[in-house]
Amino acid sequence: MPKSQLRVGSRDNRMNIMFTCIGRRVSLLRSFADAAKQLSIRACFFGTDTTALSSALQLCDRAFLVNPVTHRLYIKQLLDIVHNNKIKLLVPTVDLDLKLLAENERKFVEAGCKVLVSKPRIIDICQDKRMTYNFLMDNGFDTPLTLNVQQALTGRLLRWPCFIKPWDGYASRGTAIAKNREELAFYAKRIPNPIAQEFIDGTEYTCDVYVDFGMNVRCVVPRKRIETRSGEVSKGQAVKNLRIMNRCKKLVEKLGAGPGVITIQLFLNSNSKIKFIEINPRFGGGAPLSIKAGANFPKWILQELLGQRPNISFDGFEDGLTMLRYDSEVWLKSHKHRVKDDI
Repeated sequence: MPKSQLRVGSRDNRMNIMFTCIGRRVSLLRSFADAAKQLSIRACFFGTDTTALSSALQLCDRAFLVNPVTHRLYIKQLLDIVHNNKIKLLVPTVDLDLKLLAENERKFVEAGCKVLVSKPRIIDICQDKRMTYNFLMDNGFDTPLTLNVQQALTGRLLRWPCFIKPWDGYASRGTAIAKNREELAFYAKRIPNPIAQEFIDGTEYTCDVYVDFGMNVRCVVPRKRIETRSGEVSKGQAVKNLRIMNRCKKLVEKLGAGPGVITIQLFLNSNSKIKFIEINPRFGGGAPLSIKAGANFPKWILQELLGQRPNISFDGFEDGLTMLRYDSEVWLKSHKHRVKDDI
C-alpha cells in the first residue's frame, strides 16, 4: 500500500499516530488506517525503527530512524518526535521498549500524547516469567510448574520432558525441550537466564483482551494457534470459548493491565484445564485475526481518543474465522533506500 493511501479522512479531523519498533507490523498499520477512514479521521501515521529496511516503516507517512531502546537518548528521541509533530497516540508493537515507555508515560501525557502501555509494575510481572508464575499462582490461575534450573536438577517435582526458556525471553527465542536431567544441564549452559517449566501437551491459544481507557475489560478473542513461525502465529482460528474468555477477563482485571490490547497465551490440556503460560501487555503479532473477526481494536482506540464510547460486545466476533498467513513484499527503488526524516 503506498503511503499516500494511508492518509485518510477529512481536513477538519486530524490525528497523528506513531508506532515504535514498527518492524513488520504492516497489517496492524493498515488496520489503524482502515479504522481512521471509517471514522473520517485525517490520520498521519508515523513509525520508528533502528533500520530503514523495515517493511512497515517504509509504509508510514513519516518514518524516523532512532537509536536502539537500550541507548540513553532513546526516550528523548521519541519525545522530540512527539513534540515536533503533535503526536496524539503512541502504539508500542514489541516488548523491547515497554518498560521505558511505562516509566516515562507522564512525559508523553504532558506532551499531549496517549501511550498504550501498562504501569511499570505490571510490565515487570509480565516480562519476568518467574514473577508471572508467582502472580498466577498467588491469584488462583492454573499454570505450569516453574522452577529454577538447580531446583529442577536436584528435586523430584518436575516430570520429564520439561520446557526450558529464559525468564526474560521473548518471541520464543532460546527455548528447548529437555527429555532428562542431562539434557537440562546441557541446555542450561547455553540458554541465558534459564528456567525449567512443566511441559504441557494440549491446544495452545493466544487471547487478545481489549481494555478500554477506563481500565475495563470489554472484549476477549481467543485465537487457536494452528501453526507458528519464529514464535508468531502463521495459521490461527478465532474460537468463541466463553470459559477461556471469562478466565482471561478475570486475569487481566486482577493484574490491572491496560489500556489497549493485552495478549495472553495459554494451553487447554486434554483434561480441559486452562493453563496460562505468558502475558504480553501489548498488541500480539496475530491481532489482525481478531480485528478481521470483528473485534475492531484500532477503531475502538481511536473512538476513545476522540472522547467517544465505542459500542463493544464482549463476544461480538466471528467464531471460526481462520487466518492463513503468507509472505508479501515491499518494493524499494535504489534511490529510495532510506528514511526521509531525521530527528
